[in-house]
Amino acid sequence: MKNKINYILKERKEKIILPEKLGFGQYFTDHMFEMDYSKEKGWHNATIKPLSELYLHPATSFIHYGQTIFEGLKAFRTADDEIQIFRPDTHLERLNNSARRICMPEVDTEFVLDAMKELIAIDSDWIPTKKGEALYIRPFMFGYDPALGVRPSYNYKFIIILSPVGAYYPEGFKPVKILAQDDYVRAVRKGLGECKTAANYAASLLAADEAAKKGFTQVLWLDGVEQKYIEEVGTMNIFIHFKDEIATPKLTGSILPGVTRRSVIQLLKEWGLNVTERLISIREVIDAYDSGNLVGVFGTGTAAIISSVGLLSYKGKDMMINNGNVGELDLKLFNELTAIHYGEKEDTHNWIFKVEKKAIEV
Repeated sequence: MKNKINYILKERKEKIILPEKLGFGQYFTDHMFEMDYSKEKGWHNATIKPLSELYLHPATSFIHYGQTIFEGLKAFRTADDEIQIFRPDTHLERLNNSARRICMPEVDTEFVLDAMKELIAIDSDWIPTKKGEALYIRPFMFGYDPALGVRPSYNYKFIIILSPVGAYYPEGFKPVKILAQDDYVRAVRKGLGECKTAANYAASLLAADEAAKKGFTQVLWLDGVEQKYIEEVGTMNIFIHFKDEIATPKLTGSILPGVTRRSVIQLLKEWGLNVTERLISIREVIDAYDSGNLVGVFGTGTAAIISSVGLLSYKGKDMMINNGNVGELDLKLFNELTAIHYGEKEDTHNWIFKVEKKAIEV
């Protein structure tokens, strides 16, 4: 890879004014980072340029065969007007893990992190200022060959786009309702479940749509073989808070290794709590509920950070958790992580990467 970024910057004459309600993924900043890969040149043509449409041949391979991966992470503006990204190194490591599984070329994580920082610095005026809001960062890669053939592509594009997003809980931290699903499966062990690839999200859409029509926010996925063990909830990892243990499904190859999941496990251990990674059956959760041993359930992910579960339903059995209220531990974790995101607490884990607001030499 040639460690040089080319710059083609947009001339903006008017001030950036963000909408009052940002939502998620609806608005995009002025610029994008893009680079190309070929077997002959490796990664090359790294450029920060104005956000633009992609012009693709109708036979572009990823459209037909799904050879595409992505990541999702956030940058935050602190009260002191500093800009910081949460664990971008870990996200880029996971991107390369996904790339290996889908037969795609890995990226130089240090170079891409530098490019990401440059892009954010250039478009820093797009970063919201309100607590709970952030700049969502979407790196993605796709096979670029204009050929109809089931094989790994020879050429690839890697792109980073940025989107100012609103607070996930604009009206306050509230619990969600989830439906345990055994009509469909999201992923199976030795499949693509541990990769952040488009196929996993396509596989989840029908079940999520049916759950939404029944009044549920998310789907709790069971394993794809025995339909017995819990795996993920929606697009998040899941934690079960028993009276004497906080358990999360172990990474068996069908579960995405979440960065927030990893952070939560570390925090819980530091707080002296008994946290385990193991197989958890839906029957165990039901029995714990019936016996009064189930304290709480919560999901973890980049978008919501922590999502407290107030109702879990399985085969017509509705389990009201913590009287439908936010769990004490759930809220503590949410407050701890957001305090680190926004610089209200010292980062003692080296999770935060600062972005220098500087004049970019082009």
